[in-house]
Amino acid sequence: MILPTDPKASYLAQAQTFDRAFREVMMSGLYIMGPKLRAFEEHFASYLGVRHCVGVASGTDAVQLALRACGVGEGDGVVTAAHTAVATVSAIDWMGARPILVDIKEDTYTISPESVAETLRRGQERRIKAIVAVHLYGHPADLTALKHIAEEYGVALIEDCAQAHGATLGGRKLGVFGMCGAFSFYPTKNLGAFGDGGAVVTEDAVLDGKLRRLQQYGWRERYISDEIGYNSRLDELQAAILDCKLPTLDSGNERRRSIAKLYTEGLAGLPIVTPTEGAGCRHVYHQYVIRLADREGLRHALDTAGIKTSILYPVPIHLQPGYRERITLGEEGMMVTERIASEILCLPIYPEMSVRSVQQVIEGIQTFFGRK
Repeated sequence: MILPTDPKASYLAQAQTFDRAFREVMMSGLYIMGPKLRAFEEHFASYLGVRHCVGVASGTDAVQLALRACGVGEGDGVVTAAHTAVATVSAIDWMGARPILVDIKEDTYTISPESVAETLRRGQERRIKAIVAVHLYGHPADLTALKHIAEEYGVALIEDCAQAHGATLGGRKLGVFGMCGAFSFYPTKNLGAFGDGGAVVTEDAVLDGKLRRLQQYGWRERYISDEIGYNSRLDELQAAILDCKLPTLDSGNERRRSIAKLYTEGLAGLPIVTPTEGAGCRHVYHQYVIRLADREGLRHALDTAGIKTSILYPVPIHLQPGYRERITLGEEGMMVTERIASEILCLPIYPEMSVRSVQQVIEGIQTFFGRK
């Protein structure tokens, strides 16, 4: 069977290294806020080319704490895409802010700057304080346009980089363009832990201080809360694992890009839309997403052949029962989002995937269309 992704394969690829790191942490007796976390924060910040990194408990927490640090509070509006993981919107809602959802771009599936600009132009009475730009599937959002819009309207730009570790725009890694960059280290991510975890990065020393207080009960001094904070800490074990994985992130991303190239070449000529890569962008293919009319037919055929696929994401956030009454729609509707949600299919992709498995997926799709 070919799985959509395989975190266990990443463990097996460096099992001795991970086992040694596990033992080091367990023997140290320091399991929270210790030297492994400090080392990973330093190394991940250096990798991205940013001054500060704060390890937190999850990617959802990373978005929420970034917004909090940037001054977003209860009742404030936050603009983001409707086509994203529910975690993005959950983080906004959980802190008492109001998610304002807008449409996406047809080519990259990332948030539409035009929809953001129109929503900000016509929605100032909504107390809009921030934009959360999701770098979806491993492709950068249009940060050049979004930064200009954020500056024009005086709102914070937060990057949700949960699916884009190591992706670049203009040669710079994502996470460094906004006031903060939020990362998830869920096991299936390009840089994934063997549990949950996240991080917020920033160039701003003041924001770094706020994030570190928010991360741990509002403490500036232990047991003394200067402000209301949280319990959101990346533990020593996950930090050690991530530090072991970080040196292989770029090679893993290159492997993903190689697999994506095989898919794109093998699926050429079929009635399928394959991913694109914008000018100046480096896609890291957290997902390889195709679009086609008969998605369910192809999915069933591949499943019968032992090839598992996934759909990220089948229902836009604004149509999900739990959020329908808790969000506001932007000014230009959701035409692109709703159409794409009915057509997308994610093919298996992860660095340890064999060329033979990639070819099997291609052959399964070719057979479905009668082209093999």
